[in-house]
Amino acid sequence: MASPDIPASLPADPAAPGWHAVLATDAWFGQCPPALRDALCTLGRVQRLAPGECLFRRGDAADGLLCVLEGAVRVGAVGQDGSQTLLAFVEPGRWFGEISLIDGRPRTHDAVAEGPTVVLRVPQAPLCSWLDAHPAHWQAIAQLACAKLRMLFGVVEDIARLPLPARLARRLWLEAHGWDERAGAPRRTLRLPQEQLALLLGVSRQTANKALRALEAEGVLSLRYGSIELIDLDRLARVGEMAGPGS
Repeated sequence: MASPDIPASLPADPAAPGWHAVLATDAWFGQCPPALRDALCTLGRVQRLAPGECLFRRGDAADGLLCVLEGAVRVGAVGQDGSQTLLAFVEPGRWFGEISLIDGRPRTHDAVAEGPTVVLRVPQAPLCSWLDAHPAHWQAIAQLACAKLRMLFGVVEDIARLPLPARLARRLWLEAHGWDERAGAPRRTLRLPQEQLALLLGVSRQTANKALRALEAEGVLSLRYGSIELIDLDRLARVGEMAGPGS
């Protein structure tokens, strides 16, 4: 049964009840006016992606707002020399794609499925038509974009002032807390491959692994295949110079 706070209008699918629970974890979605939440679910279409399948490429036309329901999506780019950059590792419950929704311009980066992935795609034209008919709800879309901008400012500041161990600890703490956008208790297990974590930090996999091993030796976390188990969140916060949510 769907949460009473989440519209029960997602497309019929055997996994749909779990998707309602996923949507309920996102603080932005939970704070949206009920009419907007209902519109997103009613207009949305479920899309399944195979591992490595592209959701969109840099330069593609704007095609709507998206939310990961299962799996994960890597948002980044591949340079002409084959080098990769990773801006975000989008996990279940997180919405993205709002920049092109707002300005109507092409996608800024590539979005690729990390393993089997399911997304909710809310098409651009119907959603813009609904928002234009209910203009007060554009503010909620702007708030989603502003939250991402605040995250970006924090990441840039961290790169400038923090050594790698602190940046790593801070990143893991923020991922566990959904960048202060996840409702409920923090996640203790992050399904974030070390290769992707290294790209997020802008270092080699070997460098990231060395820093992770140091935190593991201190009893802060435990490394698993394809995931990281966070054992001591308080200590992780201290290493990352974080006093708690909203720091």
